[in-house]
Amino acid sequence: MSYYLSPNFTLEEMVKSQTAERRGIPNVPELHHIEAMEALCENILQPIRDEFGPFIVSSGFRSAELCLAIGSTIKSQHAKGEAADFEVGGIDNADLAMWIRDNLPFDQLILECYTGGNSGWVHCSYCSYQDNRGELLTFDRVNGYRKGLIL
Repeated sequence: MSYYLSPNFTLEEMVKSQTAERRGIPNVPELHHIEAMEALCENILQPIRDEFGPFIVSSGFRSAELCLAIGSTIKSQHAKGEAADFEVGGIDNADLAMWIRDNLPFDQLILECYTGGNSGWVHCSYCSYQDNRGELLTFDRVNGYRKGLIL
């Protein structure tokens, strides 16, 4: 039986990681991580699902060990259960990011590795314990992070 974080998102899909499975890294959230994922799903992922239809989260919660294994940091919002990376099939990632910007209360919205069309992915986070910053960023491997949704 699955534990639903929102009507269409389960805990299992939010903790799934091929890297963790391949390397035998535990990716087990604590209660406060699950509560953060519920807020993320209710306020970000579910509204996107309701607007655009089904999609798959490519990266949700990451344990500290998993963060380090993929070259991230334990301070990542993924390690807190507050962030997800995703794409919606058939929707340009820039259009998706702009829809989120215009319609949802987010903490951080990053258009990552976007070169046009459905390239790259969208990273979005939500904080339930503080005011969400509404920070807009673009990331690519050449220029790193830049402020704004640079298209």
